[in-house]
Amino acid sequence: MQASINTSINTQKFETNEIDINHSYQSAWVKFLHPARPVMTTQLLEEFGAGLNVVHDLARQDQSSASPPQIQYLVLSSAVEGVFSLGGDLEHFLDLISRRDKQGLSEYGHACTDILVRSMNGDKHGLCSIALVEGEALGGGFEAALAADVLIAEKRARFGFPETQFGLFPGMGAFSFLARKLTPALAKRLITSGRIHTAEELYEMGVVDVLVEDGRGEEMVHHYIRRRQQREGGLRAMDAIMSQHNPVTHQDQESLVDLWVDTALQLNTHNLDMMRYLLKAQTNRWGAQRLQQNAVQKAA
Repeated sequence: MQASINTSINTQKFETNEIDINHSYQSAWVKFLHPARPVMTTQLLEEFGAGLNVVHDLARQDQSSASPPQIQYLVLSSAVEGVFSLGGDLEHFLDLISRRDKQGLSEYGHACTDILVRSMNGDKHGLCSIALVEGEALGGGFEAALAADVLIAEKRARFGFPETQFGLFPGMGAFSFLARKLTPALAKRLITSGRIHTAEELYEMGVVDVLVEDGRGEEMVHHYIRRRQQREGGLRAMDAIMSQHNPVTHQDQESLVDLWVDTALQLNTHNLDMMRYLLKAQTNRWGAQRLQQNAVQKAA
């Protein structure tokens, strides 16, 4: 894994994500690049973890310095039009399940939960985490957005847990994250319904914190940060209170992954056929979208 740093624009770029440091807004933006299908591949997880290391190192330097902090906000977003993340890598799942590779499934699941718990525990490094969703956030992508302290969504954004359609459940913390905002019964209903929800629906439910018009998501993040800076102390204390009231620990997540792995290995032929169908739909749609984007770039 090679990272290239362009100091002139203060960007660190990996193959699957890039980090932009915006000093004006004391923020580090981690953007998914999704060079292949917009899912959480093992490479993306590895490089996302490396990106978090970079941001947390900067934040630790701030904490040990007498100077004003450079980084107070971690923003997670996507650089790809119309999609935040479609979640887990179905192709990888199918391969591991077909080989009955329990260890491989466990390693993938633990890599996911480790990333989410680390991103949501940014307060340990003096960071407030913000997820900006401008398109589809499904499965693990939805969980990644829920792990943030603040979820900002454009009206075109869509959210859901399609894994329930093929006999799995969101095993990276969805219930714990949702239960911080909803009653347990409502969280369960949202997860098991199999529905795709609009950003407006989830805003009314209290899952989305800030709703914004399409195309104005990044502007709203900057606006939110400016407003928050004026009352940072009280809001940071509220974030800490919420974390203490509904903690999400590594230990809890590890036991959840174990259950997720056991469930995955019990999927029947019908479940796996449904997974293959969804994978094919992802591949066809994403391939067509990529061709269109390449054509636009060449024309420009």
